Amino acid sequence: MTIGDVGDEVFLYTHHHVRDDAELLFGFRTRDERTCFEALLGGHGVGPALALAILSVHSPEGLRRTLADDDVAALCLVPGVGKKTAIRLLVELKERLTGVVLEPDVGPTGVPSVHADVREALAGLGYGPDEVREVLADLPDSGDTAALLKQALQRLALVRR
Repeated sequence: MTIGDVGDEVFLYTHHHVRDDAELLFGFRTRDERTCFEALLGGHGVGPALALAILSVHSPEGLRRTLADDDVAALCLVPGVGKKTAIRLLVELKERLTGVVLEPDVGPTGVPSVHADVREALAGLGYGPDEVREVLADLPDSGDTAALLKQALQRLALVRR
């Protein structure tokens, strides 16, 4: 993802991270990305590398939705995050990133989210986390679960050829 063309002026929200052995400067396109990054750093065992990995998989809005839905599987899509770490992050970050504890977004079928259903179905069919993450990034956030699953399977079939 680019933030501008070479030679263009850009505006970044920055975070100055000071450690015993280094001073690091991180830049973000939006204030919300920086806020999420800083909230992630407050999690036990979360350093800049893991915080960036999480934000590379989940947008700030998507991360909040993941936390609100208690979607452990979505956090497990982040490289280096296993089930135990995902559960711990859900508990630690839910209030920090949302300001209040949110109830899961429940659709008309009582299911937490369409992406969670599609993710679970694809994992059940044997697709790996990287494949699932890539295909979900291209799908809309809402709609009929069956239709979205069909789209995902069609895209995955093209990739595997």
